[in-house]
Amino acid sequence: MVRLGELMMILELHRQGVSITAIARRTGRDPKTVRKYIERGIEAPAYGPRSVGRPSKLGSFMDFLRERVMAFPDLSAARLTREIRELGYAGAYTAVKRYLAAIRPANGPKPYEVRFETPAGVQAQVDFARFVVDFTDDPGTSRIVWLFSLVLGHSRFIFARYVMHQDLQTLLRCHMQAFAALGGTPIEILYDRMKTAVTGEDDAGHIVYNRSLLALAGHYRFQPRACRPYRAKTKGKVERPFSYIRQDFFLGRRFRDLDDLNLQLADWLATVANVRVHGTTQRVVAEAFAAEQPELQTLPVHRFDAVLKLERRVSHDGFVAVGGNFYSVPDRTRRVVEVQQLPDLVRILELGRVIAEHPVLEGRKQYRIDRSHRTGGSGAARRTGVAAGITLGRLGDHVPLRSLAVYQAIGSQLAAGGRP
Repeated sequence: MVRLGELMMILELHRQGVSITAIARRTGRDPKTVRKYIERGIEAPAYGPRSVGRPSKLGSFMDFLRERVMAFPDLSAARLTREIRELGYAGAYTAVKRYLAAIRPANGPKPYEVRFETPAGVQAQVDFARFVVDFTDDPGTSRIVWLFSLVLGHSRFIFARYVMHQDLQTLLRCHMQAFAALGGTPIEILYDRMKTAVTGEDDAGHIVYNRSLLALAGHYRFQPRACRPYRAKTKGKVERPFSYIRQDFFLGRRFRDLDDLNLQLADWLATVANVRVHGTTQRVVAEAFAAEQPELQTLPVHRFDAVLKLERRVSHDGFVAVGGNFYSVPDRTRRVVEVQQLPDLVRILELGRVIAEHPVLEGRKQYRIDRSHRTGGSGAARRTGVAAGITLGRLGDHVPLRSLAVYQAIGSQLAAGGRP
């Protein structure tokens, strides 16, 4: 006999357009039985007399769960279980999971997948995923951000951070940050055919990798490997965490700006994702990583210093545009300069001599000013090479076009030692 909860699930799946055969496979019932209860409708099966049992621990939280799933259909059962436990729920996770399966839209059964495991320290998988976010510091404007994720294949340990671009400089910088966080590098890293990693194939059908990525790989001693075309599931260990991060972390939260988004992500990784029992390996991720970390290759002693070289014109107000942001150069610099883009640094040269270095700015339309670049700036700063740099504008701000007089006024204030 079909119980009421199972009947509700059958009717809900039928309402979603799932076929009777698929519902039968999902519930383990005969298709004729499924068809009978669909035709009968909401009429509950008749049960014999029974003693009154304990009230459901989930009962008082069902409305909350239904509202959350209506607002964010992809929220994970684990995330929602944590939320209602903070509200006083003392029941089992499996009860929440069963209830959510009955009330949320379903896409029917999925085919079985063949899983493969990699030895410790051998492989990581890298990719970017697109997210759309409304920062509270910039209400009414939706922004596209990209989640960079590196997942160790053996332990499933996740390194991730949100960035504004998925260009080559960002890709290299994120690799460096991931390796520093892991304290080592795997033997190989698997990529899909992102343009920043793979530039194409040669006449013999061999993969051609971006030269800067190969330089990074040579420095850190890992082997890049591209998955086959149309075989995204080859990278399942990094593809699945994107859905996990979206459902368990991203949905239903508020973020002030990109920095706040990454701070909340780092906290979630440390307190939830990387300390959970992984569903496939059945191991605590952090404990598995502690065992895998000694198997990673040691980090190189020297920093990665490969560069992308560009030629840029200096604007009339003393800035060079790189990647949508603006970096100052000293007064009376020539109109054409060489720009070297390192993963985490912008270096500007005049006639082969370094005249400015700035940290890479995230976002767009931000201005980075070195005080020593303006006439009358601190001589001590120039002599020691320590620049009291400031950034005008930050991620989420709208930076309007300004006249030259505005920048001249800023330069005058900086030269006088004041703040803009």
